[in-house]
Amino acid sequence: MEQQQPPSGLSGLQITGIVIAAMLVTMVATLFIIKMWLFPSPFKPTVLSPAEEKRLEVKLEKFEQFGTFTPPVAPGSAPPSAAGRGKASVPAGQLEPEAYSEDGASREIKLSEREVNAMIAKNTDLASKVAIDFANDLVSLRMLLPVDPDFPFFGGKTLRVRAGAEIAFRENMPVVILRGISIMGVPVPNAWMGNLKNIDLVKVFGSEPGFWKGFAAGVASIQVQEGDLQIVLKE
Repeated sequence: MEQQQPPSGLSGLQITGIVIAAMLVTMVATLFIIKMWLFPSPFKPTVLSPAEEKRLEVKLEKFEQFGTFTPPVAPGSAPPSAAGRGKASVPAGQLEPEAYSEDGASREIKLSEREVNAMIAKNTDLASKVAIDFANDLVSLRMLLPVDPDFPFFGGKTLRVRAGAEIAFRENMPVVILRGISIMGVPVPNAWMGNLKNIDLVKVFGSEPGFWKGFAAGVASIQVQEGDLQIVLKE
């Protein structure tokens, strides 16, 4: 008589090990998802190199031609003389009186993605909460939004919000199209956004008095490229 072979397969100990391993993997994955949803890490602020910082300062000087700021003088030294201008000396650290003029003023605003994020990081407390991205005809926003402690379920937590808008210039008119908003990775329904998704806001609302009509009337051109934003204003 032929001997019967023992049934092949996994032993009880092996099955128990697989189940425990699956439970551990599921637990780790669940904790990771909870961490990403309810405790997202802050954004890393953008820091410009010395050369980039200098270029940004030159651009900002062109935007702010409303007066001349005289830096403070060292103790014991004389403040800059106003001789030859027929005006009294201005105390150090204050703006000098200056007649308004648009002669030679640039109407072009050109900023890089890094410069915008660096200005956010340098001048506000939003450095670790807001990040902006420039792509071809697309401006994207990432935001960490703290929730009031009294808010149900998400109270005291931080929500991850993302939004995108197409921005371009076609047929001698600016184009602004909201592409969507998502919260915690879940897209917000168009109905909850007032059915404003995927429509040209300037085209729809620009014919009525208000913000969009005034905005369109003042823009000569606007272009968003990978990493750069350029706007030219009308006179």
